Amino acid sequence: SIENAIFELLAKRQRGASICPSDAARAVYRDAAQWREAMPLVRAVAAQLALAGRLVITQGGQPIDLGTAVGPIRLRLPKP
Repeated sequence: SIENAIFELLAKRQRGASICPSDAARAVYRDAAQWREAMPLVRAVAAQLALAGRLVITQGGQPIDLGTAVGPIRLRLPKP
């Protein structure tokens, strides 16, 4: 699932590092057309995880609300 892909990718990174949502999409959907089409779903899953406090969505290194984000975003785990 997308949620699993997000957390598996983050587990492979140093604490505090982030991933691009497209990394998760590519992990779940191997075909380029499929992962590109899945990006709105990946962002929606990320938004739900952020609302639950399980993920932080950033832009320019700063936490943001996905509802107000314009442009590229990154995903990272919350600080302990």
